[in-house]
Amino acid sequence: MDTQRIHWKSDSLTRIPYSLYNDVEIAEQEKLEIFHGKTWNFLCLEADLQDAGDYRTTHVGETPVVVVKDQDQQIYAFENRCAHRGALIALEKSGKDANFQCVYHAWSYNRQGDLTGVAFAKGVKGQGGMPASFCKEEHGPRKLRVSVFCGLVFGTFSEETPDIETYLGPEICARIQRVLHKPIEVIGRFTQALPNNWKLYVENVKDSYHASLLHMFFTTFKLNRLSQKGGVIVDPTGGHHVSYSIVENETADNSYKDQAIRADNDQYLLKDRSLLSVFKEYDDGITLQILSVFPGFVLQQIQNCLAVRQVLPKGVGRTELNWTYFGYADDTPEQRKTRLKQSNLIGPAGFISMEDGAVGGFVQRGIQGAQDHEAVVEMGGDHTGSSEGRATETSVRGFWKAYRSHMKI
Repeated sequence: MDTQRIHWKSDSLTRIPYSLYNDVEIAEQEKLEIFHGKTWNFLCLEADLQDAGDYRTTHVGETPVVVVKDQDQQIYAFENRCAHRGALIALEKSGKDANFQCVYHAWSYNRQGDLTGVAFAKGVKGQGGMPASFCKEEHGPRKLRVSVFCGLVFGTFSEETPDIETYLGPEICARIQRVLHKPIEVIGRFTQALPNNWKLYVENVKDSYHASLLHMFFTTFKLNRLSQKGGVIVDPTGGHHVSYSIVENETADNSYKDQAIRADNDQYLLKDRSLLSVFKEYDDGITLQILSVFPGFVLQQIQNCLAVRQVLPKGVGRTELNWTYFGYADDTPEQRKTRLKQSNLIGPAGFISMEDGAVGGFVQRGIQGAQDHEAVVEMGGDHTGSSEGRATETSVRGFWKAYRSHMKI
């Protein structure tokens, strides 16, 4: 019997069933096949774990996870769940600990996630306690394989996930190294709640077609236009992508005015134009690069504003988006000030990405009652390959190619 709930009407990736964004059973399947499957999930930055005992709590999908550096200078990750009754082991977002102890019944764990202590295991005054057959080594939270690439800490629950460089592929590795080529420092972080399914935000990140149409700031101040030089890279699996553009002195171009696009509006000005002041960092001239790794990691360079984003599902129609801003350890005070000022471009109230926090909700609300209908993803054709132009949805189709592969649908 066919138990698959989602059926594409054809093998084409240009039509995406809306039911994928609000089906509870599909979300449960994603937990198993994607987040606990053969994927590498971003956990934190290596810069977050400077010394032995430093830890951060995070998630893989909806599963809570602890990431910690041990005395051997290796990074370990394990499920943030006590083996006793299931309570969280670590409650804070970050900290430093010699070991971890559950507040509920004081079961203890070392930095590698091993159960090391059970309170009153031998009972009290000869009464109670654990049976003689109880073995601590047989109990504990699930552990993840951990891999660090260019200061990014990834984890996987699967023993079958290929090594991280194979998973990323040479083009994506090179583009990550382009930005993370020297030591970094975290300069800010926040969490944003999104009123939509996690896949809608990932699609939005991969959608180079929307950027200068939705974001008036991009177009008005010529930070990102489809008429500028740039392109899209999609890896062979479809799951990872890079979109990039170069700000240069454009010849007279009426592409946007001819389309009567809302985002093209020369009436808007900045009283403080220092927000647009930049300094050259990269020899290739690229002024904007957005990179994603399947399922939910984003590395951004927008002018001098550098950040990573972590996309986490929080139920069918809710998503948590964790932003971490960073600069280079050798930044001058002037460069650091520029980065901090440009951080106003992104985030829930950012001049650019404010709209991204809303538009996914518009879709989530718009598709209610449209379970049997499909999204049209046909810009640029039906392929999932790289493109020299950015008026395309090739990387969105690539996401669904990888998604279908992992979900076996």
